Amino acid sequence: MNYEKIGSASGIVIAVSKSDKHTFSKENCSSIKLLKGLGVEGDAHLGKTVKHRSRVASNPNQPNLRQVHLIHSELLDELKDSFNVTAGQMGENITTQGIDLLKLPRDTVLYIGETGVIKVTGLRNPCIQIDQFKPGLMKAVLDRDKQGKLIRKAGIMSIVLESGEVHPGDQVRIQLPPLPYRPLERV
Repeated sequence: MNYEKIGSASGIVIAVSKSDKHTFSKENCSSIKLLKGLGVEGDAHLGKTVKHRSRVASNPNQPNLRQVHLIHSELLDELKDSFNVTAGQMGENITTQGIDLLKLPRDTVLYIGETGVIKVTGLRNPCIQIDQFKPGLMKAVLDRDKQGKLIRKAGIMSIVLESGEVHPGDQVRIQLPPLPYRPLERV
């Protein structure tokens, strides 16, 4: 994989979304505020420890590696022939364009807007709620590579390193982590 090409890429924010309840979809907003070490202000997943209900049930003291969820709009384009899915409907806080989020190595830092900084922690692991939202969507966001390894396409998760406002139209800049690069795994 050509990480240097990825590291020199940049993208833009297409939409920002949040929900103060544990709903599958999130509502689009004119902006969201990233809070250092916590996540998105006003979002149900805000916090230093896990907020995802199944993870809270297993161990409520785990660190929250899922503070901010990102999906690339190219996935929505890929799905449009079979599913009418728009930004925020798959639960993401930030919808991007121009960055292959799934190919970023773990611990990549993304600079978003003027001051927001997040660090990529891993892949979103889609759950049954995705099929409750749109029957068949789970299969559409899972794939297999040539070796039969599962590919999760439902976005990436991250933590907030520096607070900041994020708006549609903001630029996203990539800073790759130190070598050796580690591939994303589900978190």
